[in-house]
Amino acid sequence: MNFDAEKAVKATAEWIRNWFEANGPGCNAIVGISGGKDSSIAAALCCEALGSEHVIGVLMPNGEQSDIDMAMMLVEHLGIRYYNINIKGAFDSLIGQLGEAGIEVGKDTVINLPPRLRMSTLYAVGQSCNGRVVNTFNLSEDWVGYSTRYGDSVGDFSPLSCFTTEEIRAMGRCVGLPSVLVDKVPTDGLSGMSDEAKLGFTYEVLNRYIRTGQIDDPATKERIDSLHEKNLFKLRFMDCFKYDGVETAI
Repeated sequence: MNFDAEKAVKATAEWIRNWFEANGPGCNAIVGISGGKDSSIAAALCCEALGSEHVIGVLMPNGEQSDIDMAMMLVEHLGIRYYNINIKGAFDSLIGQLGEAGIEVGKDTVINLPPRLRMSTLYAVGQSCNGRVVNTFNLSEDWVGYSTRYGDSVGDFSPLSCFTTEEIRAMGRCVGLPSVLVDKVPTDGLSGMSDEAKLGFTYEVLNRYIRTGQIDDPATKERIDSLHEKNLFKLRFMDCFKYDGVETAI
């Protein structure tokens, strides 16, 4: 299937504009800026839809961030207002409090706490700056659950969730983003590994499988299917018990 990036950009920008008209007229789009392609393209699309004056970027390093220059490049390229809020103090304090409470802090806690603190930060900025928080995840990441629940997996609206990584790159070129941002090797910024190294397969293989159902390596197919099945809970509303002993009036 040939992907029409220009058509996708126009349709997504229109959807964002309509979403704000229904869910926050006059509000700002609040985007966590990491310096990667997804947050860059999400921010660019919000500028297309709302105007750069209604887009606020939030940089949230945890101490030193080696690629913070990429995030700065984006906000300067788009000409948007931005805030640089370092979460290291909050992270260190909470890790310390967990230790003082007698909890042995595991590796996964250390990896997943920063995105949860960042999401809290984005909502604090949003509530203080008349904003709505953008979820920047794409279809490829969502398909295999490559996200932190109640961290980078959430937001008020999700403009990229039906596009694969390759399609998003094409959209980034269409809106004129610097190639260094569009083609930057994706990493989670937490584990020190690239996305593909951590997943155990390339996005090219994953995207082909998503769009065509075709895959060459049975072991990779099994891994993708397993990750998809195990992480579907991240894409649905919280499971709720439905008790038949009570009724509602509506």
